[in-house]
Amino acid sequence: MMYDGLDQADLAARVKAPGCLSFARVTSTLDVIHEIAAEGAPAGTLVIADEQVAGRGRQGRKWHSPPGAGIWLGYLMRPERATESGVLALRVGLAVIRTLSQLDVQARLKWPNDVVVRDRKLAGILCEGRWTEARLAWVAVGVGMNVHAPIPPELSDRAVALDEVNPGATRISVLEQLVPLLHSLPDLPELTDEECLTLRQHDWLSGKRLREPVAGWAQGVGRDGALLVRTEEGVQRIVGGSVVTA
Repeated sequence: MMYDGLDQADLAARVKAPGCLSFARVTSTLDVIHEIAAEGAPAGTLVIADEQVAGRGRQGRKWHSPPGAGIWLGYLMRPERATESGVLALRVGLAVIRTLSQLDVQARLKWPNDVVVRDRKLAGILCEGRWTEARLAWVAVGVGMNVHAPIPPELSDRAVALDEVNPGATRISVLEQLVPLLHSLPDLPELTDEECLTLRQHDWLSGKRLREPVAGWAQGVGRDGALLVRTEEGVQRIVGGSVVTA
């Protein structure tokens, strides 16, 4: 399938990927990544869809993925060592933020896996690992990004499209910046000093009062990807769950 005027080979060359599969419609690009990973596809292979009919987010939530409206990306990683999925999701989120900054869009990261622009969600990240006995065989990384407006009315108060803040941005211009950054991500088990600093600079939750997953004040993110929340009992480390601000 052609994707914004490019065939699969041309798209792979443009984003410097070893291979790229593009589809008009899939259930989820993550499903395809798992299929081709089991068949031996190399690290860095992309799956791009114009539409997902069963796109998913964390905790089984659905991701709105209409045709032509956004980037629905699956990316295959074969890390040499296991990394906590929370750390990896934040690491990918920082790559998305760096990509957006190169497109003159200022974004922030909302723990655990949302990219926020103008206090509304622009993109989400989901990482799914598959193991062979005690060894991590691969990780499917999913990135969903709203690119073209309009956002459906029922989502407009909490979601934003990229071309609302940068009318010249395209799906290809995002992928050209993002995919090379994904290729270079470290597989270290914890966030690096540089990543921690960048995260502090772009932490949307920092200082905000929370109702869930525990009541308190967000105090940043630890090297292991845990959310730090100051409560009446002291600072708690939250490794999973959904965040609701007060």
